[in-house]
Amino acid sequence: METVIIGAGVIGLATAWRTAAAGAAVTLVDPEPASGASSVAAGMLTPVSEVTYGEEPLLRLGLASRDGYGAFVAELEDLTGLGTGYRTDGIIQVAFDADDLAYLDDLRRFQESLGIPAEALTGRECRRLEPMLAPGVRGGLLAPEDGSIDPRRLTAALLAAAERTGVRLVRRRAAGIAVENGAAAGVRLDDGTVIRADRVLLAAGPWSGDLEGVPPGAVPPVRPVKGQVMRLRTRTPFVGRATRGLVRGSSVYLVPRADGEIVLGATQEELGFDTRVTAGGLWELLRDARELLPGITELEFAEVTAGLRPCTPDNAPMMGPSALPGLIVGTGHFRNGILLTPVSAAILSAMLLDGPVPDVAGPFSPDRFSAEVH
Repeated sequence: METVIIGAGVIGLATAWRTAAAGAAVTLVDPEPASGASSVAAGMLTPVSEVTYGEEPLLRLGLASRDGYGAFVAELEDLTGLGTGYRTDGIIQVAFDADDLAYLDDLRRFQESLGIPAEALTGRECRRLEPMLAPGVRGGLLAPEDGSIDPRRLTAALLAAAERTGVRLVRRRAAGIAVENGAAAGVRLDDGTVIRADRVLLAAGPWSGDLEGVPPGAVPPVRPVKGQVMRLRTRTPFVGRATRGLVRGSSVYLVPRADGEIVLGATQEELGFDTRVTAGGLWELLRDARELLPGITELEFAEVTAGLRPCTPDNAPMMGPSALPGLIVGTGHFRNGILLTPVSAAILSAMLLDGPVPDVAGPFSPDRFSAEVH
């Protein structure tokens, strides 16, 4: 089985590793592996903390992925000898004012209706867990089984794992799909070279709809959603675990790393393929974070970045055969790409190899958009 994967973000890398490990010949096409949204993401593994009304299938997918992360990381780290910064110390959500707390109370009741244990916290209990929180924090929720990982270390390990399992990496831009007899037959690169394949996986994030040769409607809609992220550094403990906050209805989060880095994010902006870092975006992040953690302004500034999340009309990923035979789609993971990496790699590699596909994949077939596309 000759397989070409377009896109070496976290989903493409993990799928390449899993597919090659199962015995397929895999070529991975990307001019800059692990350089897109995967390198900007904070790495929260929070299916419980981010559950939303009407997205119960996405919750089940996220829980399946989160619960499989430990074994996934153990195998990856054992193969490569590289750490990933994987943490399982829970996520705390805190509310700045009474309206924010009312929202978290509603969220807790929704979680409980889905059978998810939710632990409500008073303001004092929040500060006991995270002493740097402001005295005015009204309360919060603890999701003890959610966690985090360092996406930059994760993608470095996945790239090493792919190489060790024989994946061929081609550092060129994919310009189009080669189509023969009405089916995908490979990938055409920007220099005109064609890499032939039995199967093609399109995992190019927000650029997944830009390839030539794909018939209209074969790739459902995916758009970029910009996120600006700030990285700070501290020599002394500041937050002990990933912390999400609501400040007058606006969401902000902080994710600590073992080396003293703290990732502060993230904006959510519908601005097309704009990746500029703006003063306004960074000001909003610092403004809200300072309301919850006043000491944040004393931390060392390290880096600012902006990335483009691939988003579908219903905010859920697309994983499955497209309308073009031989072309499989694996994109649209939006805010959940890092969380969904283990389960997405299992689903997509099974599809590429004609193996049994996990049942949890059912709601995420690209054909759910077929009426909208046509």
